[in-house]
Amino acid sequence: MDTAFLASLLLVVDTGSMAEAARRVGVTPAAIAQQMSALERELGVTLLVRAGRTVIPTEAGHRVIERARGLVADFADLKAHALEGEAAGELRIGTITTALLSLLPDVLANFARSFPRAKVLIRAGTSMELYDTLQRGDLDVAICLHPAFALPKAYDWHLLREEPLVVLAPARLAKDDPHELLRREPFIRYDRSLGGGKQADQYLRAARIVPRELFELNALMAIAMMVDRGLGVSLVPDIVSPMTAALSVARLPLPIPTEPRRFGVVWQRASPRARLIHGLLKCADEVVAASAGLRFADPRDDK
Repeated sequence: MDTAFLASLLLVVDTGSMAEAARRVGVTPAAIAQQMSALERELGVTLLVRAGRTVIPTEAGHRVIERARGLVADFADLKAHALEGEAAGELRIGTITTALLSLLPDVLANFARSFPRAKVLIRAGTSMELYDTLQRGDLDVAICLHPAFALPKAYDWHLLREEPLVVLAPARLAKDDPHELLRREPFIRYDRSLGGGKQADQYLRAARIVPRELFELNALMAIAMMVDRGLGVSLVPDIVSPMTAALSVARLPLPIPTEPRRFGVVWQRASPRARLIHGLLKCADEVVAASAGLRFADPRDDK
């Protein structure tokens, strides 16, 4: 029996969808469905049934899942133990989309050079999704926003970047007052279900600003591109990414100080993959230091 199939079963159950499980591991839904069928044939029972748009375990499925979690974790630990002392093994990384489209590609390039025998599995999700997955033992490390609650003592946290809120505006509006821009120009809102979007909404309320909302979306890179195209202004965390560095977008600091958005790395202190995790942290710190000056092409910076 392939333990990877058991891991896929757990992911299907945890996400409630073969399509979502496939998205997180980077395969097609058909591939996940084939794995589930193979497990059912080998075990001789039906594991999953459809319930509307989701899939749920059968009674037999619940019994298998209960044992599968332990088997998957034990096999991962066994593999790590077999490779102890060697720069090899599998590292399961969860990441928020912002990091995936900014720092992470360079971090992984450095990591691959330092640990050429290591296999890396990457899953994208929101910070809370990643933290929950880390707690279940399905991730080794999560690159995410710092939780709004105190981390348990079993977990460690390493800060990568602090990102204050800024107003993004087309370059031609670089000298305008940021609050006036938020009141006057069409507003591109960062998704309020996300940490940075909640923070932006709180700031607008505290400043008694009611923007002329035009769009709301959950992709910071897309928001920056829309501002560059002159579709409006936005209030977002001050991200750093090669994808936005060439945009002609003004980053305007806010007149009222705000707490920055903090994102970094969280992992279990007793992880058997500690060597790979600390190697990843070293690579991440190097990339963050090198990218410290990489920001939007702010026209005011040339003056």
